[in-house]
Amino acid sequence: MDTHAPSTLSSIDLQIQWSRLISIMDEADVAMLQSAFSTIVSDSRDYAVILLDSQARSIAQAQVCVPAFTTSLPVAARTMLAEYPPETLQPGDVLITNDPWICHGHLPDFYVIVPMFHAGEIFAYYAAAAHMSDIGGRLDELIARDVFEEGLRVPPSKLYEAGVPNRQLFRIIENNVRHPRLVLGDVGAMVGAGKVVADRCAEFIADYGPTSIDMVGAEILSRSETAMREAIAALPDGVYRKEVDADGFGEPVHIALKLTIAGDTLEMDFAGSSPQREGASINCVYNVTHAHSIFALKCAFLPDLPNNEGLYAPITTVAPLGSVLNARFPAPVKARSMTSFHLHTAIFGAMVGIVPDQVQAAAGSFWVMACTGVDDEGEPFAIHVLPNGGTGAVSYADGQPTMSFPGQGTITPAEIIENRGPMLVKERSLREGSGGAGRRRGGLGQTIRLTTLGDAQARVTLRADKVTYPPTGLEGGGLGGAGKVELDGKPFPLDPFILKPGQELALHLPGGGGYGDPTARDKAALKHDVDMGFVSPADATTIYGGL
Repeated sequence: MDTHAPSTLSSIDLQIQWSRLISIMDEADVAMLQSAFSTIVSDSRDYAVILLDSQARSIAQAQVCVPAFTTSLPVAARTMLAEYPPETLQPGDVLITNDPWICHGHLPDFYVIVPMFHAGEIFAYYAAAAHMSDIGGRLDELIARDVFEEGLRVPPSKLYEAGVPNRQLFRIIENNVRHPRLVLGDVGAMVGAGKVVADRCAEFIADYGPTSIDMVGAEILSRSETAMREAIAALPDGVYRKEVDADGFGEPVHIALKLTIAGDTLEMDFAGSSPQREGASINCVYNVTHAHSIFALKCAFLPDLPNNEGLYAPITTVAPLGSVLNARFPAPVKARSMTSFHLHTAIFGAMVGIVPDQVQAAAGSFWVMACTGVDDEGEPFAIHVLPNGGTGAVSYADGQPTMSFPGQGTITPAEIIENRGPMLVKERSLREGSGGAGRRRGGLGQTIRLTTLGDAQARVTLRADKVTYPPTGLEGGGLGGAGKVELDGKPFPLDPFILKPGQELALHLPGGGGYGDPTARDKAALKHDVDMGFVSPADATTIYGGL
């Protein structure tokens, strides 16, 4: 049974008003994109903006958002509002936190919540999340003894009170990060985009009434929950299992999943997964595990329905406290994507036998690289690059090359990398043969070669994944090409290092897994692969059975 009471809106009215709310968030997205300071926000799009109703439930979001942010934002909002009750808030208040156990699992993600008022009452909230270019702490991506080594942790606080900035909090942030201009500039972009939302929502309620956002929100939540319940109920009841191994750090991470379908509900239980890791920043808090699990199911069951919190109601995520998927405070968590970005592999692998046309082979994921230093003119620079591997194939289509999944970030352009610091991108090319073989081929990864210019050097931190355990295929599909990192043509450890003048760093990102028997691939498609350099002539013969 639905847990949301529907309003009396007609389907036409709902479509018009829901589309308008989404367009409001798209406008906020543009404001955020154009006013952000750092490459990780303005060029890699590692952020999200969403609209919450008066009960802080998500009802609309921009159409390009980091999916996991949109799941964890409303949960974080309600946690912050428990500390700052709505009746104590006033126009101009802005709440902020980056606590990993409240937000999305690591300190670089700042979450901002802004109440919007009409006639003295809160009618909705604007919420935003963005990855900061620095948050202090160790430079390492993967090594820390606890979260305290990973940087500044801001508890739920008022960044602004009645429109007046909390100057002490701004000073604390400014004095604890390496690039305060970028960090405070991005925080300002988050808050500024909220002004766009407030203005457009004021116009919305002027047209439809002061309770209109709650009314349309109730209908969105109710109908979305119904749609998800119907999608689950159409599946056979049962227990479905899958186990996945991932690179981890130092030793592999094991993910065990028991997926249970009972009527119109679904539970994902990760009991049996690895315990949380000491000294390795690859642990996930529960919010991260739930968000990435929800996203995989959203893609499988209702890919065309705009995202909102009603979709989550029939789904439960269980992860044992103290495991790598539900780490106890104060576990190190900075590189949690090294674990969470493998959850879709387990979920799709468990479901392939019941919904073979609705699941995807493992993706090549994205890596994280930061280059910092001082240029030849003495100016500091900080460049974040989020290069993507290939996505996994599905039963009806090849995987996409260099496409972020399960994130939704964009590839940092070579021109931006070269403009923001003394860096030269010598090559960016698709990796021949990196897409997993199959009736449907996995998406290709890419090779990126970089060096510094002049006498400049760059401190590089790198989070590379799927080097030891490459992306897996489905239904007989082959592995995607494993990732590889080279310095001057030789493999090297992934600790922070100095890229010196004249040295060349090469990133070889993994391809996605394939789907189905490679010998069943359409011969015309295979010939096109060979002609385009996606598949080598030798592989076309030995793996695909020849042209």
